[in-house]
Order: sequence, then structure tokens, then C-alpha cells
Amino acid sequence: MLLELFSAEGMIGLVTLIMLEIVLGIDNIIFIAILCSYLPLEDQRRARTIGLMMAMVFRILLLLGISWLVHLTDPLFHIGMLAPSGRDLILFSGGVFLVYKTVREIYHKLRAHDEETGKAVEKKLTVSQAILQITIIDIIFSFDSILTAVGLSRDLTVMITAVVISMIVMLLFAPYVSNFINNYPTLKMLALAFLVCIGFLLIIESFHYHIDKSYIYFAMAFSLLVEILNIRMRKLESKKE
Repeated sequence: MLLELFSAEGMIGLVTLIMLEIVLGIDNIIFIAILCSYLPLEDQRRARTIGLMMAMVFRILLLLGISWLVHLTDPLFHIGMLAPSGRDLILFSGGVFLVYKTVREIYHKLRAHDEETGKAVEKKLTVSQAILQITIIDIIFSFDSILTAVGLSRDLTVMITAVVISMIVMLLFAPYVSNFINNYPTLKMLALAFLVCIGFLLIIESFHYHIDKSYIYFAMAFSLLVEILNIRMRKLESKKE
């Protein structure tokens, strides 16, 4: 199996899968960045590392149980025209969880002051709560990326190697994404809006309506570019004053 990994075909498949896993992990990193912002600074790295490591182990277990994973696409029951599978139920519940969680975060951001005391409302999480939520959302995102990986490669060694490398990349870049988002409140709101879109996308996909994620990624990248220009302009205006 190692010989297949280091063959030309194996290396092409490995690089393709790594890039795919990283792209599909963008929304994952954004969610982790926002979630860890509610932890003390000294606990953020530990929560990120443990959460992502647990997610990596779960993804590898999914790959080892490929036969079970593939059967998740078989209908479990029928309700009229609907024939939901295990994958559909996971995507639907995951989308609802993501939308609910993100809308609550947006509400918290907009409610800057407590109505009674007039003091700023601070939200805090424990490390165990953050790890649990990171693991849950990673598991939800895992099903789509793993099923895609199975469609691109049949070599288990290539798939597991791609998952491990992509998780290492996520661990390395997550702190920088967190700092970037936390330094600019408007970027955090933009990231939350992006997660709401991803949540609705998961719900829509659970009903077998496929929407290419590239459209959402392009819209997010364009919005990010506009917001970076706005931040730059505000800095130049503040210097003039």
C-alpha cells in the first residue's frame, strides 16, 4: 500500500485530496476561530488542538469503516416523495445545529449591553464545552469530505494520509485565522454570516438539492476583499484626523 502511495498516481491523488480537505475545512476553521474567542487566551490552543485531534481520529475511523459509510447513502425510510438516508439526517441535524448556534452568536454580538444593568454582556465557555462543540461540528463536516474523498480515491492509505496532513495544516493556520477575525469585529460578523449560509447549505443538501460550494466561497472571498478595503480606508481616515 505504501508503494501505491509513492507512485505517480498515488501522489496526484494525495495532493488533490489534501487541497480538497483544506478547502472544505475553511468553514471549519472559521467556526473554531469564533468559538475559541470565548475562551481565555491560554486555553484556546489546547481547545483547538484537542478538538481537531479528536475530529482527525473520527475521520480515520470513518475511512476504516468505508463499507458502513457508503451504506449511509441508502434510504432508511420513506415519507411520500422523501427517502432520507443516514447521511441526509446527519446533514440536516448538523445544518440546523450550525444555523441555531451561529444565529445565537449574531444575536449575542448585536446585544452589546444588558438591558437592566447597561453593562457589557460577556459570554464565556469552558474548555470542555468548546472541545465538545468543535468535535460535533467537525464530525458533521467530516461526512461530506470523507464521502468526497471516497469518490476520488480508493486507496485507503492515500485517504488517511490526506486527512492527517490537512488536519495538521488546519492546526497550524487556525491561530492566525482566529487572531485575524478577533482583531476586527466586522470580519467576525462576516464570518458568522458565512456560517449561516453553510448551515442552510447543509439543510438543502439533506433534501438532495446540490448547490456548488464554490459559489459561496467566491461570495465570501469577494465580501472579505471589500471589508479589508473598508478597514484600510478607515485606518487612513483615522490617521488624517
